[in-house]
Amino acid sequence: MQVSFACTEHNLKSRSEDRLCGLRTAPPPGGSSSGGGGGGGGGGGDRGSGQGGNGNYTTQSLVKTRDVAGSRPVPQGHAHMKEAIGRHSSMKYRNLGKSGLRVSCLGLGTWVTFGSQISDEMAESLMTIAYENGVNLFDTAEVYASGRAEITLGNIIKKKGWRRSSYVVTTKIYWGGQAETERGLSRKHIIEGLRGSLSRLQLDYVDIVFANRNDVNSPMEEVVRAMTFVINQGMAMYWGTSRWSAMEIMEAYSVARQFNLIPPVCEQAEYHYFQRDKVEVQLPELYHKIGVGAMTWSPLACGLITGKYSDGVPDCSRAAMKGYQWLKERVHSEEGRRQLAKIKELHLVADRLGCTAAQLAIAWCLRSEGVSSVLLGVSNTDQLLENLGALRVTHTHTHTHTHTHTHTHTHTHLVLSSIVKTSTHTHAHTHTHTHTTI
Repeated sequence: MQVSFACTEHNLKSRSEDRLCGLRTAPPPGGSSSGGGGGGGGGGGDRGSGQGGNGNYTTQSLVKTRDVAGSRPVPQGHAHMKEAIGRHSSMKYRNLGKSGLRVSCLGLGTWVTFGSQISDEMAESLMTIAYENGVNLFDTAEVYASGRAEITLGNIIKKKGWRRSSYVVTTKIYWGGQAETERGLSRKHIIEGLRGSLSRLQLDYVDIVFANRNDVNSPMEEVVRAMTFVINQGMAMYWGTSRWSAMEIMEAYSVARQFNLIPPVCEQAEYHYFQRDKVEVQLPELYHKIGVGAMTWSPLACGLITGKYSDGVPDCSRAAMKGYQWLKERVHSEEGRRQLAKIKELHLVADRLGCTAAQLAIAWCLRSEGVSSVLLGVSNTDQLLENLGALRVTHTHTHTHTHTHTHTHTHTHLVLSSIVKTSTHTHAHTHTHTHTTI
């Protein structure tokens, strides 16, 4: 996979030299900048964003990382992905699998938040900040908030007036409605479901349409033919899978090759400290064999890694929301308590590295081979700015090679190894560890 730090139009616009080392914030929705909307910046879903009455956002609390003193030479030649640092942006762009589509290594997801947990004004603020800091990938699904997430996303895109060629929108098809024909991966629902998504998004096409799980009731050939059809009709550019097994993805690829159809280019998979095998063991093999990349979600384990559940379930948290009883049960389970104990150790490691646990967790996900992008799920601007700060963690601890940091890195690796359950792929981690300090 090729990686570069790219300069997009929205990175270059109105950027002065004194902003090169910091992330940009968006104007309040009611501000005077182009594309701004009416209304205040603090929506109903803004959990502790610390905004004042005028809705201005600051970057003072955005990144708690500290630059390391000393030289910062660029490491020569090893990493799985080639990297170069651009002048105007700290965002990295990677190929989606082995396709030619370039996506930001951090994307903005809309699960739980858009159309549900947060207000439309807050959603607009999040998208604006993300876009102006180089994020070009926005992910949604027909099932999110029963379609309202797509409506919110589409309204914001239309309001902002961004060039369609400057961003990537992905959606997922499976759970559409209550009728038997409004769910699954039949040819009927893939085509009709995607048309419904495009209508809600107010777009002519999506860049990627995902099959939001495998459908045992639909033959694989029918699924692949339907995905090929929507691409040939200009309704999507690529298609991918979500929550599919490696065997199912390989079957789809084989069917595509057999009938001269279009194979999937990406799998969406859950990936964090406590969910690792699929992304680290199974998907790299698919990436090398058939070019399928990974777009990962839940890097903070539904907020568990932030430490917000260390003293119970806060009333304003996701686990306290209707329909998320499973998350509350997970927090209170025996396994959840063990994970929370490990997370406390992780916070100590993050403190020593001068960053937050969330930033360390996201940067850790980015170092995995074959990961094209990590989707962020945030409910306020402070969370987004903090998460974007993971790029500084990656830059600082990847490009510094003094003796002091070699010592710190070795100790950190040992601590992380004791915190996070490791699999049988020790050699791969040692290999990465040699060249990366995360």
